Amino acid sequence: MPEPGFHSPLIDFFRRGEVARDIRLLAAQGGLAPRAQEQLALLVFLSDDPDRDVARAAAATLDALPFDLLRAFLARADVPREMKAFFAGLGIEPADGPATASDFDEPLLDTLSEMPEEPRHDPDHTLLHMLPVLDKMKIAMKGTREQRAQLVRDTNRLVSAAVLSSPKLSESEVESFTKMGNVSEDVLRAIGNNRAWLKNYSIVLGLCRHPKTPPTVSMRLTHRLTEKDLRVLMTDRNIQEGLRVLARKLVTKGQG
Repeated sequence: MPEPGFHSPLIDFFRRGEVARDIRLLAAQGGLAPRAQEQLALLVFLSDDPDRDVARAAAATLDALPFDLLRAFLARADVPREMKAFFAGLGIEPADGPATASDFDEPLLDTLSEMPEEPRHDPDHTLLHMLPVLDKMKIAMKGTREQRAQLVRDTNRLVSAAVLSSPKLSESEVESFTKMGNVSEDVLRAIGNNRAWLKNYSIVLGLCRHPKTPPTVSMRLTHRLTEKDLRVLMTDRNIQEGLRVLARKLVTKGQG
């Protein structure tokens, strides 16, 4: 299959072949519409899907992408060379200059017209988890803040990955995820590997203080904390001993 040169938790599920046909078809049709970078990566990958219907749908969606906006996206410095090479093979070259980054917070094409109905008499959205995975994926991408807060804790890792890829997801939501006791290690790892989100100090602090954050993430981020927050970590019995030791060393080093 063509390699788009882009990684995210959602893309990697597709890359590993862990996504059911109905979800692959939805993505190929433009109905699973994450941010532009991920949407294009999905379409590149699915353009050679073993299932002919999926491959044909991806090809049709690629043809339907807004041409000028696609060329402006390809002109961005952060577009992988593999993705640029794929579109060059289709005769599509980057524009002379890129559009602003905010122009690509949304998908280039969104064909999903009907959202699944959430179970009635469910004010707390607790019945969301009873929906089929395909419907949960749709809601993860285009639903409300409250629905995303439920689905990010879903036991199906593909669903929580879809939440993190939603173009509607805000930094304040991501910060709230780092404070949830029942969010998964995979979600925290994905947040900790997102450079854009790590520019937010509150997200960094939330990851360091969460007991489920993988040590490879929290130990790397601890160096960015203030002395005040390091002192709190030093005595926090909910986090791993190694992280408390590191916080103590950093405080001592800062006093030297």
